[in-house]
Amino acid sequence: MATGLREGMASIAQKGLLQPKETMSETSQKSNSLYIGIPKEISFQENRIALTPLSVALLVNNGHKVIIETGAGVGSNFSDNDYSEQGAIISFNKKDVFNADILVKIAPPTLEEVALMHKGQTLISALQMGGLKETYLKALLNKKINAICFENLRDEGNILSVVRAMSEIVGATSIFIAAEYLSNVTGGKGLMLGGFTGVPPTEIVILGAGTVGEYAARTALALGAEVKVFDSSIYRLRRLQNNLGSRVFTSVMQPIVLGKAITTCDVVIGAIRATHGRSPCIVMEETVTRMKPNSVVIDVSIDQGGCFETSEVTNHKDPVFRKHDVIHYCVPNIASRVPRTASYALTNIFTPILVDIGDMGGLMNVVWSKPGIREALYIYQGHLTNKDLANMYNLPYKDIELLVVSNQ
Repeated sequence: MATGLREGMASIAQKGLLQPKETMSETSQKSNSLYIGIPKEISFQENRIALTPLSVALLVNNGHKVIIETGAGVGSNFSDNDYSEQGAIISFNKKDVFNADILVKIAPPTLEEVALMHKGQTLISALQMGGLKETYLKALLNKKINAICFENLRDEGNILSVVRAMSEIVGATSIFIAAEYLSNVTGGKGLMLGGFTGVPPTEIVILGAGTVGEYAARTALALGAEVKVFDSSIYRLRRLQNNLGSRVFTSVMQPIVLGKAITTCDVVIGAIRATHGRSPCIVMEETVTRMKPNSVVIDVSIDQGGCFETSEVTNHKDPVFRKHDVIHYCVPNIASRVPRTASYALTNIFTPILVDIGDMGGLMNVVWSKPGIREALYIYQGHLTNKDLANMYNLPYKDIELLVVSNQ
């Protein structure tokens, strides 16, 4: 009985998706109606861009209009000319870009940028719940923005596609950073990361067996390093071991074993993520004092507070500091160190979504047919559709399916 009722509700909801005025206008305009805006990122040291020139060419060839703020691609080494040659409109006026029907950007818009947005606009950007303020959320709600946070986007395999892509990049990049700071040029030990005939390989300890940890281990092994991975989850350790083979040493967080590994290694990478709140602090200052001089600590978890007691937030211009003669690298946005690669990864995720919005006759048709995008929709026509955000700020919550039914 309950199943039949739910199926009936789903059928009504699916029909109701075509009812709101905004959606009706989208449906009637077909695939050549999208007007997409890419503003220049003003967030500190954010060098990525949501769409590359070739993705712009694909969208333009599909009949869509793309307007890009001048200099938006400079951080990723894409010039205005690169975009204009592919059919994009280059604007020197930020307001013109914010007049687009769909805005795609990396960092969440500031309150000043939200003020430039118009009623009923669609926004695809990060949400960054850790630094989210209620005033920002209410500003979007007041303008009845349709907002999608890309951290929650899931692909057909139910994988968080953007988070996974950035984690893979960060994991691999962390090893290249370690290699840089082990070298003599930056005041390190003067070691080449990896192995060499007749020379013992460098030892790398990785805390966390998630995506970042796995790709850090994969890259380190490829360079010939000796790798030890620690995690509190046997499941994650087993998955990593199966993916990488027996060359990698794995262990649970046993304090004595962990302490010995950290104090004898050359590099420690902290890649432990918290599901909610702050990342756990695993390595105490006393352990860091016993590490070998000029060893390298890379705290990938610093954006969640860090997993080393000695960690302090740094940035790309001044990325390291020394504490107890140990080099600490604690930059939160490591992906912006390789922004061109990161931009290619992001555009591969965003472009198909934009093409689908055009081909399927509107945002809500895509949201209904793709659960992975529906989960990422946190504001729809001025209603908060994310339960976690509603609970966080004690704001009214509307289930997206019931909301669509009520719009009939």
